[in-house]
Amino acid sequence: MARTILVVDHLSDWGPYYPSDQVMAFESYLATEQSDTQQRTRVINLCSNYRYLSDGYYCSLLAEARGHHVIPSVKVLNDLGKKSLYRLQLEDLSPTLTRAFKSYSKENEITLLSYFGTTRDPAFQELARLLFERFPCPILEVTLRFRQQWEITALKAISHRGLNDELETFFAEALDQFSKKVWRKGRARKAARYDLAILINPEEKLPPSNRAALKKFIKIGRQLGIDVELISQQHYIRLSEFDGLFIRETTAIDHHTYRFAKKAEAEGLVVIDDPTSILRCTNKVYLADLFRTHRVPSPRTWLLHKGNTGHLDKLEVEAGFPVVIKIPDGSFSRGIVKVHSRPELELKVDELFQKSALLLAQEFLYTDFDWRIGVFNNKALYACRYYMVKNHWQIYRHGSSRTDSGNFDTLPTFEVPKAVLEAALKATQPIGNGLYGVDVKEKDGKGYVIEVNDNPNIDSGIEDKYLGDELYVLILSEFLRRMENRSKGI
Repeated sequence: MARTILVVDHLSDWGPYYPSDQVMAFESYLATEQSDTQQRTRVINLCSNYRYLSDGYYCSLLAEARGHHVIPSVKVLNDLGKKSLYRLQLEDLSPTLTRAFKSYSKENEITLLSYFGTTRDPAFQELARLLFERFPCPILEVTLRFRQQWEITALKAISHRGLNDELETFFAEALDQFSKKVWRKGRARKAARYDLAILINPEEKLPPSNRAALKKFIKIGRQLGIDVELISQQHYIRLSEFDGLFIRETTAIDHHTYRFAKKAEAEGLVVIDDPTSILRCTNKVYLADLFRTHRVPSPRTWLLHKGNTGHLDKLEVEAGFPVVIKIPDGSFSRGIVKVHSRPELELKVDELFQKSALLLAQEFLYTDFDWRIGVFNNKALYACRYYMVKNHWQIYRHGSSRTDSGNFDTLPTFEVPKAVLEAALKATQPIGNGLYGVDVKEKDGKGYVIEVNDNPNIDSGIEDKYLGDELYVLILSEFLRRMENRSKGI
């Protein structure tokens, strides 16, 4: 379990705020010897002076030398100390500034204060969050001026000591949101041994886990000694506070979910989905080649390259019609079309080639349902049959105003046909030991792997229909095992 320390110049500097035994004077931090090298520690440096070779500078320098995760880091302090350095990280913020300044007159110069990536003016919230991701520090003073367009003309890390009563309250609330560890009062229940962050997007229409499932993870985690906390994109900088990260938001490579996974891995967290699994599973071209190399049973597959009409000729001869065309990184049945003729094929691939230089073509295997086998650490956890939407060939049908899905059955894994289970396990072995959802079609007694999802659904009332709470116990127990091994250096 990670701990958080607030370092101030003098304990009296913390007088206006809620008392906490995690607040430490710089002199005390300077004299402290790190006794537990296995416990991860985060330091929030609230010294009043961050200039080179000041107490604040040395606080961050010593924290890094001790292996502590500190904000602001020495790199951030050095970057903010030279305009030529921080300007390099501001060049792509023009669209954000334009959106923020819709209601401001051009003659104004504005000074904005960002507290842990939040600000009092909602119009500048996106800007404050982006700046905090690049320059994480407790309070950032941002000066903006209109020349030919709105620009950031100065950035400065400042102290909380000069705030008035109103701003002290806002600062305290921002710190509360940023780090619950500092403000949380003692509880009667036994303290958790480990902290697990679950990354979600509250606005996602088709999330990998519904609200009821997330509540189950929190409840079961508490029983296992894991403090489970839901986080979102804005909490990127908080990752070092946790022992593990569980991504319950649809993943993609060019997306913050992949950045979260990479950072979590770099910080030494147990992370599911790990970045390698995301990289391998989110691209169907990679999976097709992987299946071919490792002889995983799957439908016949062809690669189509933009501008190569010979590929279409070969496909028409070898596959015939109907045939399924896919973009490499589609999900939830998006970016997948079935074509019935050469003119339709040419029309659809032209549309899809706007999104990717390579497309995937697969022979069409019709079945009434797709098997979904949930696999974690190379073991089958659950099995579902997802049925096709009525009068449709997929399990999802996306309309202009809503998305329909077919029915489902949830079965114990021992009732799954052997060929289906073997195909699913064979497909995940060359990918990794993470949590995967393997889609398999069963035809004529054989299992054909369609794809492997690195971010499979775990929904209350569906995937847990047979196992109930035991499904959450199995998943979190594996997290616990890995976090314990990580803490022991195994």
